[in-house]
Amino acid sequence: MRSRRKITLKAVCAVVVEAAALCVLLLPLKIYGEPLPATLRMDYTNYNQLSLVLKKFGWLEKEFKRDNMPVQWIDSGKSIDGIDFLKNGTVDFASTDALGAFISKANGYPVKTVYMFSRPEWTMLLVTRDSPYNSIGDLKGKKIAALTASYPYYFLLRALHEAGLQKKDITILPLQLQEGLTALEQLRVDAWAAAEPFTATSRLERGCRAIYRSTECNSYGFLNTTESFAAQYPEVVARVIRIYELVRRWAVRHPDELAEIYADETGLSLPVAQLIISQIDLSHPLPNQKDLKILMDAAPLLEAENMIKQGTEVTRVIGDLVDYSYLTRK
Repeated sequence: MRSRRKITLKAVCAVVVEAAALCVLLLPLKIYGEPLPATLRMDYTNYNQLSLVLKKFGWLEKEFKRDNMPVQWIDSGKSIDGIDFLKNGTVDFASTDALGAFISKANGYPVKTVYMFSRPEWTMLLVTRDSPYNSIGDLKGKKIAALTASYPYYFLLRALHEAGLQKKDITILPLQLQEGLTALEQLRVDAWAAAEPFTATSRLERGCRAIYRSTECNSYGFLNTTESFAAQYPEVVARVIRIYELVRRWAVRHPDELAEIYADETGLSLPVAQLIISQIDLSHPLPNQKDLKILMDAAPLLEAENMIKQGTEVTRVIGDLVDYSYLTRK
């Protein structure tokens, strides 16, 4: 009886040990014991083409498979949606334009930018094919469609400033992008501050003309998380950025395939997708001083529009916002 009891105890102990080991394997823990989030929540959006490729290829799912951590994909339509999703705790990583991230940070939200996914030409000032207007100066006293507090709106303000005009010199109709295109086609406005993919679609399919383009006034694509997530899960952030880098390098080598995926995922025609891709610079994931200067130069206009607080310490805000150290982590 004593012998059988010993064997039973040994068997029970073995089962307990194996069960404990299995539980450890099933928990979302890093190799070194650092806890991971139960689910990695990523946004994807039409203006971040890398996010569409990443979702399609499943490389993040493969990266975190050994950690038993699933990846959830959440569609964010506009830059402001990405910021709202971060604020609401809906996502862990969100795509925005750089200006949107800067405004959010300047207004006190603890957003943290950890990657630049592209330098696109998102915005242009368009007129109809037969329009008599050929420059910003021609639009004095005219009507222009631009959604208030959007990136195209800021683009328009910068364009006016460069032409020596002020907002009071024109009439701005605060229309959504699709409504702005309709208003332009119906000649209810004289020009339209447009954004992709409407810009490329209207140029290729409707014959609209760009009378103002500027890389200086365009923003670029930021991938953001929150300060708290970055502090709690720094290795997760580093691994996400590493996979984003793999996708970016793939995209640089395969622009035709990138355009095809972009078209398939968005429903755009392939020519429109190809035009948009041709206007995106994917060469480097780090902003240079010229890129950051765009944000610094934006501050006076943003203050005038009450989009950020008066007297914002721009250099400090940008320094607190941008952290690219994750790119160099192994």
